[in-house]
Amino acid sequence: MTLEAGVFNGTIHGAKDVLAVLSYARTLYEFQDFIYIGKYGENGFVEDYAATVDGRPIANIAVVYKNEEGKTQHLVMNHRPLPMLQYFSRKLGEHFAGTEYAKCCADPSTGTDLSDSDRG
Repeated sequence: MTLEAGVFNGTIHGAKDVLAVLSYARTLYEFQDFIYIGKYGENGFVEDYAATVDGRPIANIAVVYKNEEGKTQHLVMNHRPLPMLQYFSRKLGEHFAGTEYAKCCADPSTGTDLSDSDRG
């Protein structure tokens, strides 16, 4: 299983690692409002949702590809807007500091806080 996302610099490989990263990432969402979920090609589906992280709006389009057995094989996550993608990546980097996953996330000590105009 693999996971690619705009919030990562690289790809997460292996079901255990993908699950570890996704499990934590989900805890950052205060809610998820699913806008659309539907079939994508022969072996996949797409979901589009809005959420908030620390009270700030973020959205994501996720594409999930399944193998012939119907098990998830590959995920592609596309968060937006860019300032929130960067913020989310720094939050992940902060949590995973000192682990193998940290190298795939933005350095939490870089970047600036979002301005009020980026909050909504």
